[in-house]
Amino acid sequence: DLLAERESGVMEKVIARQLDAVMAKAGAASLENAVVAYEPVWAIGSGLTASLGQIVAMHEKIRACLLEKLASSCTILVLYGGSVKADNAADILALSEVDGVLVGGASLVAEQFSKVCYGAAK
Repeated sequence: DLLAERESGVMEKVIARQLDAVMAKAGAASLENAVVAYEPVWAIGSGLTASLGQIVAMHEKIRACLLEKLASSCTILVLYGGSVKADNAADILALSEVDGVLVGGASLVAEQFSKVCYGAAK
């Protein structure tokens, strides 16, 4: 979601529309073991990270949108990406709705990436 979409409160509608488009194109059968990555556009390269509450709320929305259209027996993993760093990875991964993270710039420096991995191992 874009920062303007988040600030105006339409981000959930935007995400639902994006997920509907993916499901229409891919078909429900191909999404039975889906892995979806949520990365707010406003967080890419900005150094900003969504709050833990924002991450949980959006992951809940993503999972609900998918389960609404897919069989309840589906396995859906929702990953978070968006300025995942050594100092926030453990907190993000501790959230019950987060199944993993996508690491961007922090993966380019071995020392930083190893701290992210250590945080993931906690």
